[in-house]
Amino acid sequence: MKITAVRTAATSGHGMHLWVRVETDEGITGLGECVHGGVQAIALIHQLKTKLIGRDPFEIDALFEELRRANVFNGGFAGALVTALTGIELALWDLKGKALGVPIYELLGGKFRDKIRVYADCEVEPGMNFDEIKRVIEGVLERGFTAFKIDLDIFVYGHRGSEVAGFTKDKFNYTASLWEHERMVQTVEIAREIAGTNIDFAADVHTRLDVPSAIRLAKDLEPYHLMWLEEPVPPENVDAMREVKQSTTTPICAGENLYLRHGFRDLLGSQAVDVIEPDIPKCGGLSECRKIANLAEINYVPVAPHNVSSPIGTMASAQVCATVPNFLALEFHWTSRDYWKTIITDKDDIISNGAITLSDRPGIGLELDEEVARQHQFPGTTWFE
Repeated sequence: MKITAVRTAATSGHGMHLWVRVETDEGITGLGECVHGGVQAIALIHQLKTKLIGRDPFEIDALFEELRRANVFNGGFAGALVTALTGIELALWDLKGKALGVPIYELLGGKFRDKIRVYADCEVEPGMNFDEIKRVIEGVLERGFTAFKIDLDIFVYGHRGSEVAGFTKDKFNYTASLWEHERMVQTVEIAREIAGTNIDFAADVHTRLDVPSAIRLAKDLEPYHLMWLEEPVPPENVDAMREVKQSTTTPICAGENLYLRHGFRDLLGSQAVDVIEPDIPKCGGLSECRKIANLAEINYVPVAPHNVSSPIGTMASAQVCATVPNFLALEFHWTSRDYWKTIITDKDDIISNGAITLSDRPGIGLELDEEVARQHQFPGTTWFE
């Protein structure tokens, strides 16, 4: 079997969702999804595909590493190039599973579990009052989730403005004012009141705090027993993250902005976090993220993958989560998009009562409904060309 074509398409969801289709001379195809690579990842895939035509699609790790090393001076250690390779890698695993008639988790060594626990990102928006936040969380719990996450930072992604609820702040400053700090603590207090002691939840501040603010917040959140506080400080400085972690009993989580197992080495080796969150359809793919999870395991750190993908990327991530012992929970970030189910051919929600039940379908186990997906085609992109 030889690769004959590599094609791309893109849809809008949580940003751009980039689809990669690998075709072969035996008519077997594989579909991959990657996120946060932008239009540059599309250009990179079309550049990389010339090295894939005529190759054996079963040589997944070798192809990935060959292309990565050949482009080490073009970003082969992080960013859009790694994400582009990730989309190709997912497609190759899907193809191989289909060709051999087995799910990907069988090719990765078999599964530790049949069900993958999923936590829902509640998509709490800046400017929501406490009653609105409460309704959002209650709506998520009504869907059967046993874990969820809330955003605490007021000025999420600076472009949303610098004024909320009459409070104005320099959006570039990492220091939390007393008002911000108290609002974050009160939001967690409300969430714990709703969740009780049977529901787990995490809180995210999207790297928006400096070290003193992060330490103060983490310590004041200790009574609420979070699953984790996510990225309290920017990810570039492992020593700063470790300082926050060592100051508190609130578990600290980071890793969604890291790439490859090399990106996690210092974070884990320095014992700077309690939980890691690699984004599997972004930072290196299925084989690489299994290696990241194994690296975390020898440091006794659980893995809770970041995930903003469609059902296909989510199910691909679930294949890895099934094969590592230190899996904790997988993110779900599409609570407000009505095409979560319709973008796949099955039309059934892959999540039931807060978990994904793995099937024995070959490959990833899901197919894209192109008619529905094309209704959400990302502006300015082509469709599987």
